[in-house]
Amino acid sequence: MKALNLPTYSFSIKSEGDRSHIFDSIRKKYVALTPEEWVRQHFIMYLVQDRGFPSSLISVEKEFSFNRMKKRTDILAHNRQGDPVMLVECKAPDVPVNAAVFDQIGLYNLTLNVPWLIVTNGMKHYCCRFDPITKGYGFTDHIPAWAEIQES
Repeated sequence: MKALNLPTYSFSIKSEGDRSHIFDSIRKKYVALTPEEWVRQHFIMYLVQDRGFPSSLISVEKEFSFNRMKKRTDILAHNRQGDPVMLVECKAPDVPVNAAVFDQIGLYNLTLNVPWLIVTNGMKHYCCRFDPITKGYGFTDHIPAWAEIQES
């Protein structure tokens, strides 16, 4: 898999036939190792190991309804009260992070009402904070740590 613009982590990877699988420590199972999954697993590790998020408060591929359609979040972090506080949309490294990706996460947030949104393809990461008063988004120059999320 391609090297990403994230720290290097150790993963448990196994092969079954001609397919590789990576162990997802959140879902507690092996999942198909696709380029998007490679980014998702790295970003989960980044949140837990480098930004201090408790792994017990992270959901992966959590299903929700949007306009009567079933959708899934890539990564959804919650606070200790169980409220969602950060939504992360992951794309494969060769997928450009463009307006369509921001539209997707913005539409998801109409249902989820999460204050922090992140879009990443593993190479570029964009983070913004939703302002419930202005209903607008402001980009930040960093990915917040768990402590910062708790203060906001």
